[in-house]
Amino acid sequence: MIRLVVLIFFFLIALLTIFKAPAYYFWLFAIVATEYPLIFVAITGVIMATGFWVQKYQLAGTIIGVLAIVLYLSPIVRAYAIAATLKDEFTAAFGAGDAETREAAPFSFTRMFAGNKPAAYKTLTYVKYADTALTLNYYPSQTAGAKPCVIMVHGGSWAKGDKDQLPELNSYLARKGYNVAAIDYRMAPKYTNPAPVNDIKEALKYLRQHAAELKIDTNNFIFLGRSAGAQIALLAAYTLHDKSIKGVIDFYGPADMVWGYSIPSNPWIMDSRGVMDAYLGGSYDVVPKNYVASSPLEFVSSYVPPTLIIHGENDVLVAYEHSRRLDLKLEQHEVKHYWLKLPWATHGFDFSINGPGGQLANYTIERFLKSVTQSKNE
Repeated sequence: MIRLVVLIFFFLIALLTIFKAPAYYFWLFAIVATEYPLIFVAITGVIMATGFWVQKYQLAGTIIGVLAIVLYLSPIVRAYAIAATLKDEFTAAFGAGDAETREAAPFSFTRMFAGNKPAAYKTLTYVKYADTALTLNYYPSQTAGAKPCVIMVHGGSWAKGDKDQLPELNSYLARKGYNVAAIDYRMAPKYTNPAPVNDIKEALKYLRQHAAELKIDTNNFIFLGRSAGAQIALLAAYTLHDKSIKGVIDFYGPADMVWGYSIPSNPWIMDSRGVMDAYLGGSYDVVPKNYVASSPLEFVSSYVPPTLIIHGENDVLVAYEHSRRLDLKLEQHEVKHYWLKLPWATHGFDFSINGPGGQLANYTIERFLKSVTQSKNE
C-alpha cells in the first residue's frame, strides 16, 4: 500500500510536466520535475522495483509508475522535437550566423549530466545616490580582447532578489567570450518605475567609463532580464535610444503591464496586483499612466533593438500571453526578433542551464548574441 501511495504522489508531480502548477509549492516542484527529470525517473524506477516482492496493488502501482516515468521523460522528447526545427527557424529570423554556433546541437541528452564550473568575478560599485549605492558582479570574458557586454537584470517581483541570482548563465557566457555585468537596482516599494531603468542607464555609463580596464567593446551592449528584470531590460532597451544597445533578451517578462493588471495571476501562486501596485505606486485605477509608461510593448517601434523572447507555456507567475502580445507588436513593426516557445516549461525553468529548457535557451542566446553583435565576439 505504501508503494502505491508513493507512486501516486510521484505521478501527481509528473503531471506538472503538462499542466500548470495550482499553488506556489507545486510551482517549485514543476521547475525541478521539468528541468531535472532524470532524478524523478530514477526515484520512480527504484520505487517500482520494490513491486517485485510486494504483491498487493503491484499491477496498479506499476502502471502508475510507468505513466509517471513517461511524463517525466516528456520534456526531453519535446526538447528534441523543438531542437529539430530551431536552427532553421532562427536562421529565418536572424540569418545563418557563424558556422560554429549554427552547427552546435541545440539539445543533447548527455549535456544534462554536465557540470557548471563557476567563473571568477569581481563586485564593483557602479553608482552612488544620496541614499544608496548600487553594485554589480562583473564576469570578464575568458577570451582576449575587447568583447561585448551582457547586462543581467535579475527578477524578484521588483521588490526582492539581487545580482547573485542564477549565476550559472553568467559564467557560461563568460566562457563563451562575453563580458557579463549582473547588476543590482533600486527596488519597490521604496523606489518605483522608472528608477530601475535609470539604474541601467547608470550601469551603462559606468561600464563605458571603465571600458579600457574591463576590456569592453562599448559598441556592443546587450540586456538580459528575467521576469520583473525582463520588464526593466525591455523598457530600458526600448526607451534609452542608445545605438550601442544591440539587443535585448526577455526571459518570461511582463511586457504589457496594463493587460497584466486586468488579468491577475492565481492568488495561490502570487498576488500579482499587489506586486504591481508596489512597483508603480498604486493600482491601475489610481495611476493608469504609470502602467502605460512601464509597458515595454507601448514603446515598440521599427527603431527598437532586436529582441529574443524566451517563455514557457506553463508559466504561472507571468502569463504566456505577455510574450504573444510582444511578439505580435514586434512583428507589426518589422523588428528582428525570435520567440523560443517551451510548451512544458514554467517560470524560472532556467534554474538549470543543462535541463531541456536551459539547453535550448542557451543555444538560442548564443546565436542571438553572435547575430546582434555582428560576430565581433570571434
